[in-house]
Amino acid sequence: MIVLKVLLLSAVVLLLLILLVTAWVLQPTFRRSQGQLWVRGDPVRLRQDVAALTSIPGGRSYLNGTGLATAAAYIRTSFAESGARVTEQVYCGGTASYTNVIASFGPETGDRIIVGAHYDTVRGTPGADDNASGVAGLLELARALSSGIPQTRIDLVAYVLEELPFFRTEQMGSYVHAKSLRDANVRVRAMICLEMIGYYTDLPNSQEYPLSGMATIYGNRGDFIALVGNMGQRALVRSVKRAMLAGGDLPIVSANAPRSIPGIDYSDHRNYWAFGYPAVMLTDTAFYRNPNYHATGDTPDTLDYHRMAKLVDQIDSAVMYLAGERRLAPRSNARSQHGTG
Repeated sequence: MIVLKVLLLSAVVLLLLILLVTAWVLQPTFRRSQGQLWVRGDPVRLRQDVAALTSIPGGRSYLNGTGLATAAAYIRTSFAESGARVTEQVYCGGTASYTNVIASFGPETGDRIIVGAHYDTVRGTPGADDNASGVAGLLELARALSSGIPQTRIDLVAYVLEELPFFRTEQMGSYVHAKSLRDANVRVRAMICLEMIGYYTDLPNSQEYPLSGMATIYGNRGDFIALVGNMGQRALVRSVKRAMLAGGDLPIVSANAPRSIPGIDYSDHRNYWAFGYPAVMLTDTAFYRNPNYHATGDTPDTLDYHRMAKLVDQIDSAVMYLAGERRLAPRSNARSQHGTG
């Protein structure tokens, strides 16, 4: 009888530990999505922006300076049309010069919120998901922000040189930008990195993970967006997730994980971590889901623009929440709901 009680108690303790670990990983917010909201992000414009970036002659790799300049000009023009204050951060990388394009909303001074995405690609690839999708998200977010002046400065940054051979070097556009903020003693409330946000699939077993057993927790379908933070930023991840869930119904999974896990720091947010800034990444999980990663098949027709539009709404909700606007419900001037992109 005593042995049975001990075994029963051990089983209960083990179950509680499993539940606690699962809760720590999944980070439930106890805030449900608003359900079927009006989709304000425009799938048509997102598709147009991705098409424009992927059709640049010669592509957007570091080996095609003309192509990068064309992409930067397109982004600059789109930002300007949103009414943002547009600046360029030009720096030298080796024997050439490169440009980050920045759109600013709100006051000139004070705390800052950063949303960024890189616009360069791997040589020989169209780069629709990687990362025209993130840039298109930035451009659509700029249009959303144009409807009002936030009380906190919001900077949308299109980075250059995220891809190899510059990845993990001080020549990354995001490293240059993050360092410039630190050098100027700018307070960054949060940075949100958009890294491949356009590829989704409802097929079973379409989602892979860096660690075995993760599919048991997160599911095996690539139908969600992943929100990733480092081990010390659990509160930020929870806040962003809660605000995003209040702004739309695209499924979100979140995790705070060590950088040693492959993929956790594989984008521009890593450079904000390097300078002590709070930062998270939003991603469709790249090579863990998209078979076209760094390949010629990464074309505009493979992306889901309706889900991308939903995600832009949710990013807008998170940015406004972080800015202190507390805008967790749909805006009153919401645009009509769009069909599937």
